[in-house]
Amino acid sequence: MPRQITSRKRYKNVGCIALIKKMIVHYRPDVLVLYDCTAKGICRQPRIKELHGLIVKLARQSKLKVPKISGIEMRQVLLGDPKRTKQDIAELLAKQFPDELASRLPPKRKCGHTQDRRIDIFDAVALAVVYVAVALKKQLGRPNQPLTSLRVFTDGRY
Repeated sequence: MPRQITSRKRYKNVGCIALIKKMIVHYRPDVLVLYDCTAKGICRQPRIKELHGLIVKLARQSKLKVPKISGIEMRQVLLGDPKRTKQDIAELLAKQFPDELASRLPPKRKCGHTQDRRIDIFDAVALAVVYVAVALKKQLGRPNQPLTSLRVFTDGRY
C-alpha cells in the first residue's frame, strides 16, 4: 500500500511550485529538462513523484517543452557507459567547464556517507548538456553516433 502524503509535505510541494513558477516568469525558458523519475529502476518518495507531476503540469501550462532524461541515458551520452557514477559525470563537467565548476567539485563519496549537496549542480548541468547534445546530434542527422567528448560546447566542432 503506497504511503500517504501528509499535509505538511504537501505544503512543501506548494512552496516548490510557487518558486518554480517565479523562476519561469523571470527567466522565460523554452525548455524545462527534468530527470525521468518514472524510468525503470528509479525509486522516489511519493511526495517527490507528486512534485514531479506538478512541475510537468506547470511547465506545460507555461507552454514549455518538458523532455525527461534518465540517469542511464545521461551516463550513456556523457560517458559512453551507463554503469559509471555521478562522480564521473561531475569530474568530466569540471574539466569541460573549469572556470564555472571546478571549484565546486565535491570529493569522492566514501562508502556509507551521504551524497554531497554540490553534486546537484553537476546533475543540473549534465541534464542541460545532454539535452543540447541529443538535439544537436538529431539536427546533424547522426542520432545514434555516441558523444565521445564535449568539444562541441567549447570549440564549435562535433
